[in-house]
Amino acid sequence: MSDRGVMHRSEIPVEQAPALEVIRRGLRVTPELLRGIWALVAVGVLYSAGQVATPIVMQLAIDRGGLADGDVDMGVVWKLALAGLVVVVGTQVLGVFMRRRMIRRAEQALRTLRTVTFDHVHRMSLQAHNRHSTGVLISRITADIDVLGRFVDWGMFVWMVQPFVLVGVFVTMAVYSWQLALLALVVFVPAIMLMRWMQGRMSRAHLERQETVGALLGAFSETLGGAHVLRAYGAEEQTRRRLFRLSRDRYRASLRANIYMSVVFVIGDLLVTLVSIALIVVGITQRDSLGLAAGELVALVFLGTLLQNPVNELGETMNEAQVAVAGWRKVLGLLEEPIDDLDPIEGDELPTGALAVDSTGVGFAYADDPDEPILCDVDVHIAAGTRTAIVGATGSGKTTFARLLCRLADPTSGSLSLGGVDLAAAGVASRHRAVRMVPQDSFLFDMSIRENIAAGRPDASEADIARAIATLGLGPWISSLPDGLDTRVGERGSSLSVGERQLVSFARASVADPGLLILDEATSSVDPQTDLMLTSAIDRLAVGRTVVSIAHRMSTAESADLVLVFDQGRLVETGKHSDLVDAGGVYADLHRAWRDEISEKQP
Repeated sequence: MSDRGVMHRSEIPVEQAPALEVIRRGLRVTPELLRGIWALVAVGVLYSAGQVATPIVMQLAIDRGGLADGDVDMGVVWKLALAGLVVVVGTQVLGVFMRRRMIRRAEQALRTLRTVTFDHVHRMSLQAHNRHSTGVLISRITADIDVLGRFVDWGMFVWMVQPFVLVGVFVTMAVYSWQLALLALVVFVPAIMLMRWMQGRMSRAHLERQETVGALLGAFSETLGGAHVLRAYGAEEQTRRRLFRLSRDRYRASLRANIYMSVVFVIGDLLVTLVSIALIVVGITQRDSLGLAAGELVALVFLGTLLQNPVNELGETMNEAQVAVAGWRKVLGLLEEPIDDLDPIEGDELPTGALAVDSTGVGFAYADDPDEPILCDVDVHIAAGTRTAIVGATGSGKTTFARLLCRLADPTSGSLSLGGVDLAAAGVASRHRAVRMVPQDSFLFDMSIRENIAAGRPDASEADIARAIATLGLGPWISSLPDGLDTRVGERGSSLSVGERQLVSFARASVADPGLLILDEATSSVDPQTDLMLTSAIDRLAVGRTVVSIAHRMSTAESADLVLVFDQGRLVETGKHSDLVDAGGVYADLHRAWRDEISEKQP
């Protein structure tokens, strides 16, 4: 779980929890929203007192200032008017103070929530990442938190103030006439119950709406990321239909949610109208029996109209509250996803230089499917400073084993050690220094080549970058670029070729100076000339290091010191290339099939 924690074992999943439980859990993650809450409550009480002061001033002016009988005492009227002005201005100042304070707290809470969620996404298990598309994860961190932000910036102010105004109105009514206050309450309560009934339906409608937002963002993200593929395969119309369907679902979900909102508005306006009519009719017809002075009756009617603003604002923010709860529910649901990050901050130090790898009874299975292991009982020793190739058919477990070496996940059984140190006990900084992986699809940031290389080690100096470039023999290539090291690579390195992106990735790995380098067949999708350049760079990079390559081509295995052969999650063969070919096992079959494929392609 994230540092702040979201779900205890005894709690039900947040997707099934009622709205109040969602809010309780959300406040546990963002305690900034509750900081100084009692001061805000006190200000809310004072603000509500200021709201009901105007009808009281009117009542005193009418009954004591002589406005009812025509014998006007302007001295009294002016004093009351001045007092009313002071109260109104003071109330508005309090409102501004309260709103600024709440916005500051709200923005601090949203910053915390974004940070916690972003950190959690990067610590989630591999299986959790497989379940969520990139677009959905982006939606959780952006759209879902943004809708929560719209509520806490304004809606929380309303919910902190307007309930006190309602209480203040009814209490003041009761002071003038408990009978008319009871009458207003009798009219008021059924409408509130109806609005509460509508709230449940609004909640479900807004949850559905947020789900459609995530699906739509996910589809847009995939479409933008794969635009070149869509054009190449002529799949624009198919994609357009899919986006149209998702947009239609989003439209319909929003329409349903807003229909409920429009009903709530009508109920609020109707409620205030009925209360005002009831007070006027009963107050006038029963004025003598109720013992009401003219000013008191006017004050009661005015108090009835004061119900309109809090009822309308509460109704409006009820819609925002439902959207916020739906967004909060989605974010908290993401925070309930399991994480694999168990790195000790102050752990054991991995040795410098080339690292030996020891795997003892290593097995791995996803938590949601423990009966379908990806790896089973992998025992192997890789000597320090050697080059090892991992081969096997698709789905054999070779990539999973490489990820375990990087500690992108932990074995569910057995243990892994690097340089004699248990990988699970190694400190996070030490592991980041000692182990580097270069994936097949090298990811580059939309920055300069210099900045991308420096990302391999946060404290890398200009001398370190120059040394890495020289070590790999990349000087001529860098000089051929328009701006040299300052050349920007574009989003995901789009302005560079596949091979050039790999060269930058090698330089990024080199500047980190790892003892264990893991390569996911970095030369599998380039032209022969680039292949030679990359192979030369790999040979230079491998000097003095342990290199483990996920080999998709048998030429990589042919030159390796050790070959590990995986089949259906098990390590079935180990040895040198020539020995494994002579053995006539799984490796020999794979190598023969690869040779036959090459022969067929040759003229």
